[in-house]
Amino acid sequence: MSHVGTPSDIFDDDLLAAIRDTALTAARDAGCSHAEVRVERIRSQWIRLRDARLESAADDTEIGVGVRVVREGSIGFAASVALTTDEVRHVVDQAVNAARVTAFAATTRVELAPEPSHGEVDWRSEYDTDPVEVPLVDKVELLAAWSAGLLAAPVISHTMASVLAVTEDTYFADLSGTVATQRRVRLHPQVEALALDEVGGGFETMRTLAPPVGRGWEYLGGDGWDWATELAAMPELLAEKIAAPTVEGGEMDLVIDPTNLWLTIHESIGHATELDRAMGYEAAYAGTSFATFDKLGTLRYGSPVMHVTGDRTTPHGLATVAIDHEGVAAQSFDLVRDGTLVGYQLDRAIAAATGFDRSNGCAYADSPLHIPIQRMANVSLQPAEGEGPTTADLIAGVRNGLYIEGDKSWSIDMQRHNFQFTGQRFFRIVDGKLAGQVRDVAYQASTTEFWGAMEAVGGRSTYRLGGAFNCGKGQPGQVAPVSHGCPSVLVRGVRVLNTLAESGR
Repeated sequence: MSHVGTPSDIFDDDLLAAIRDTALTAARDAGCSHAEVRVERIRSQWIRLRDARLESAADDTEIGVGVRVVREGSIGFAASVALTTDEVRHVVDQAVNAARVTAFAATTRVELAPEPSHGEVDWRSEYDTDPVEVPLVDKVELLAAWSAGLLAAPVISHTMASVLAVTEDTYFADLSGTVATQRRVRLHPQVEALALDEVGGGFETMRTLAPPVGRGWEYLGGDGWDWATELAAMPELLAEKIAAPTVEGGEMDLVIDPTNLWLTIHESIGHATELDRAMGYEAAYAGTSFATFDKLGTLRYGSPVMHVTGDRTTPHGLATVAIDHEGVAAQSFDLVRDGTLVGYQLDRAIAAATGFDRSNGCAYADSPLHIPIQRMANVSLQPAEGEGPTTADLIAGVRNGLYIEGDKSWSIDMQRHNFQFTGQRFFRIVDGKLAGQVRDVAYQASTTEFWGAMEAVGGRSTYRLGGAFNCGKGQPGQVAPVSHGCPSVLVRGVRVLNTLAESGR
């Protein structure tokens, strides 16, 4: 693969070595048992068009250096935007002083689970063309062409088209001897169309189903997603949606497409199996988890066909790396196996505090100026072994139900147990066949009830990655990109709500 730019093009190698040696030597001399230094450049581009005309554009670059230390059982962190050896000495002093101060408030010593040195690591995510290097005019022209094509359809009154591109360059070194140079690119294109309901006086919208991915600009040219086919189908689908009847609520069987299911996985499994959350460390802000540590190995999370993994090695995954922000190598690991909770997502401190031998590489900071915290891996539901059923096979097994595509709004309680989700497109299933769209749909369940009612998972041919750029966590808040892969699934007897009736309209 060809790559436009590398981290060594961004930072001078001699400067990086000087920063590394200065930071780690100063930390060692100060009596730190662990120290890590992270130099980063994060470049983000955001472009949005309304009705084929450029509405907003932003190009942001963040550069800085952060140092985290462990000294006498206490953690300290400090950072700066100045990349000089004198400033790095000052940053180390600040981090060591922070560790001294926090030690007075600590009730227990902080230990980090051991991690061997990985030596020199040089890693790039898989891409051909760095998306932030593509000229603005080319991006605008492509989104404008897509928008104009949609606006040519009589049913469509307005469009919004956007793309968010990020290139993240990281240089990491720690006292164990790991020195890692990494580059990640990620891309989130999206097109939405709006149609007016001339009869009812309202409106309906429909978004593309293409997920955000860890790919280059070639993704918008058809590498990994058939944009031409999806955009060509949207006018007819939206016309059908705006004329569709409102759904009749009740218990129904659901066949759920990966473009919708990824978000249910994120909220009800991804967050619930973060061990810091399950231990209560997120209670003040983002909530706790019903999947508490005492239930490891016994909690019946779902049906026997449920196999969920955490994975920081997934090709094109948004959370994919080689080395995390604590120096831990990327891994794949089980969270739910045969329907039973068998694992959690861990960083080094949580792993040590709960008796695990090692972190599974789930530490990340969204800025060089922020301390790494435990963050989500690519959490994915595995497809059926062998060929497995197709989506059409799953639909054929439903007498009365819905087929759901695309994510939209969501709601879940602070323990990740009771939830409600909507979507982009809902199709009635009658006697094993699709029977047109319906509107005003949400499905509602508890986590274990929902996954326990999952009767079948599709085969590898139905498997897709979904995901988001903006998973929020922590105080002060941080955001992290993460992908969730899954096949189509069949879930029996789920509560379906009519959102129009629920709103009182």
